[in-house]
Amino acid sequence: MAYDFNPLKKQMTGAEEWLKKEFQQIRTGQASPAVLDGVKVEVYGAPMGLKELASVTIEGARTLRVAPWEKGQVKDIEKAITVANLGLSVVVDDQGLRVMFPELTADRRKDIAKTAKEKLEEAKKQMRMHRESVIKDLTAKEKEGGFGKDDIFRLKHETQKMVDDANKKLEEMYVKKEKEIIG
Repeated sequence: MAYDFNPLKKQMTGAEEWLKKEFQQIRTGQASPAVLDGVKVEVYGAPMGLKELASVTIEGARTLRVAPWEKGQVKDIEKAITVANLGLSVVVDDQGLRVMFPELTADRRKDIAKTAKEKLEEAKKQMRMHRESVIKDLTAKEKEGGFGKDDIFRLKHETQKMVDDANKKLEEMYVKKEKEIIG
């Protein structure tokens, strides 16, 4: 009898995507438009994502150019970036806004790497929860009599292998991000 691992695979992919997105928002000293993805701007009485209001491009190694579609929204965007407390400096000019990334100190790099490690641990925790839910399901199926002991043992082993492979991918993502942070 076959067991459907598709829900587990979807959940594991979701955890990977979540970690990837979290890592994109971690500042490394290099200009990256993804850092501004979480910035919400209060416009017309409702919060909107920065990407919906402006184009964000890389202007230099440590500078982003934010060009609002409507010039009247420059002050709102400036306020939203400042309030987001990302450690970036914002300058308004005739073309829109220039967002500058300060040079990171060694201590700050260590703090950022620590934050990245915490995100990795959160993703691994999600993986463990997904694994536990599959194992509970398998145990319930064994009690119902749908699977034999050998099948359950094999399926639990297969589940663990899938989780181990996914955790290895997460670790690789972290190592890559850590190199990017530490430089």
